[in-house]
Amino acid sequence: MRSRGYKKQKLSFERKAVIASASVTSQKNTFHSITEVDISGPRQQFKNEFEETGEKTSLTAYIVHCLVQTIEDHQHLNAFVKSGNLIQLDNVVVSVLVERELKGEKVPEPVAIQAAQTKDLKTIQNEIRHAQKQQSDDLGGLSGSAWIKLIPGFLLRLFVKVADKNISMAKRYGKIGVTATGMFAEQGMWLIPHGSPTVLLTVGSISNRVVEIDGEYQSREFLCLTISFDHDVVDGAPATRFTSQLIETIKNGIPPVE
Repeated sequence: MRSRGYKKQKLSFERKAVIASASVTSQKNTFHSITEVDISGPRQQFKNEFEETGEKTSLTAYIVHCLVQTIEDHQHLNAFVKSGNLIQLDNVVVSVLVERELKGEKVPEPVAIQAAQTKDLKTIQNEIRHAQKQQSDDLGGLSGSAWIKLIPGFLLRLFVKVADKNISMAKRYGKIGVTATGMFAEQGMWLIPHGSPTVLLTVGSISNRVVEIDGEYQSREFLCLTISFDHDVVDGAPATRFTSQLIETIKNGIPPVE
């Protein structure tokens, strides 16, 4: 039989869900801050702690912890617009995107860190690692939302659109997000994401660069970051102040316990 020159394969539900989410979030009024931060200090601190205790510190968990600390000083960002009103959430809930393989396909799924402002770095790290070890084969299995599979494919976009403005969903999954999909690239890489959070922090790769510090040249490690903001909630100047504080918080590492 003569080949048609192509193959045809039905889209999985997981891929349809990603398409629906991207289609809705691409219509949001989002702007991006593309920056980088010197993380040589924190990385050395984590290395020293590993040599002393044998415990590894997750860079993703550390970034989440720093983000939560900064949000606490800019609580007006922990909000979203619904029906002409600004809804500000009491708790900081951070959705951390974890890449999972479901039925041979890699798809992103959020892990919600509830009341993150009350949790230390170790607790956040344990929650992320626990979620990564879960064996559920269903999309939504990490957050107890496997029922999403019951939604017909043609209604997925409507569901995402309604959920984006739903207060109960906001309290469950938050309006602050972190994705670290670009962290393990071998060269400098920034990613421009689609996403529904009011503040979405996309972690890129780490690159080594020689810089001059106090008259001396040093090799330092720089982490690529993209911070995306919902323009319906925040303007450029407040977003810039938030970004500057976040960079300093990440750069300074975890203060010693007194």
